[in-house]
Amino acid sequence: MKFSVSSNDLNGGLSAVIGAVPNKATLPILETILFESEDGRLKLTATDLEISIIEYIDAEIEEDGSVAIPARRLLDTLRQLPNIPVFFEVDADQNVEFKTDKGKYKLVGEEADEFPEIPDMEAGETLNTDTELIQNAISKTMFAVSTDDLRPAMMGVYFDIGEEATKFVATDGHRLVRFVNKNFTSETPLSFIVPDKALNLVSKALDGADCELKVSSDHAQFKSGSTIVITRLINEQYPNYESVIPRDNDKNLLIDKNQMLSTVRRVSVFSSSSTRQIRLQLERDKLTIRAEDLDMSSEAKETIACEYSADSMEIGFNAKYLADVLSNVDGDEAKFEFSTPNRAGIVKPAEEEDGEEMLMLVMPVMLNSYA
Repeated sequence: MKFSVSSNDLNGGLSAVIGAVPNKATLPILETILFESEDGRLKLTATDLEISIIEYIDAEIEEDGSVAIPARRLLDTLRQLPNIPVFFEVDADQNVEFKTDKGKYKLVGEEADEFPEIPDMEAGETLNTDTELIQNAISKTMFAVSTDDLRPAMMGVYFDIGEEATKFVATDGHRLVRFVNKNFTSETPLSFIVPDKALNLVSKALDGADCELKVSSDHAQFKSGSTIVITRLINEQYPNYESVIPRDNDKNLLIDKNQMLSTVRRVSVFSSSSTRQIRLQLERDKLTIRAEDLDMSSEAKETIACEYSADSMEIGFNAKYLADVLSNVDGDEAKFEFSTPNRAGIVKPAEEEDGEEMLMLVMPVMLNSYA
């Protein structure tokens, strides 16, 4: 195999696929990136057996072939080069030599036949959307994905694609987010769970305006521009999240999102390090946020203006979870909907983009009895 390529182009291609190379691989071949010539271009593939990333880059192919090259040593070398041509040559024993006008480097590659087989997605259900929509959905939901291995279904984002809209859902049992987009639909309803690591890589790697999504029984493929990301799906039953969303919410609060977020962060410094509990006292047109740490004899209280006209109520939250939810509210104002102190609080943006609906939920905590 012989080819020449711009160091910048190759560096970009390797950076796109390196996320699928495990830091500690159980198999040495997984620490490599597969180089293949295909239709006059260079095809780079990396996998950890759960997620595979494929990137195509322009190159001058002198001799077709394939080889698996150690990933990190090659990438670390290329990152130190200016944008210059790099000439690669691979012999029959998989010895890899690459040269620039600066010097010559040698690596020992692996047989391409040893590289794991990438899932075939030809038979998958195909949907077309745009990359920005997918990236937006990922950014709005990822913060609420669970890290609990005992609840694998919640360790990803649930895609529920229907005829009228698509729902993207994530929850860890403390927070829940449901993002609805009415511009992404399918005549054939589909539902599946994509692992959070794969979605992180999808969000970073996709490099085109349009996104083609293919879904099979076990895998999903995201294709955009010159990049393809294939991930194994989480084959578990997603929890009935609709059942935890309160329906009869007669107490509505409208407040400046940034002012409330900064207040929560300040006051939470004085909360217990174990519970992170803060309490919200809702009264007519004002919200008082309080925290106390009995062990450290510290406390804090701030009052901010809001729009609220229902009966007074006091409710407790974990400060981190509340701050995470507020951080993901678009726009300047947040709308809260409450029913009782022992039921979840619903948080929404005061204004939303056409065709979008964002609902976040944060579970309350039992309040201590200090006055």
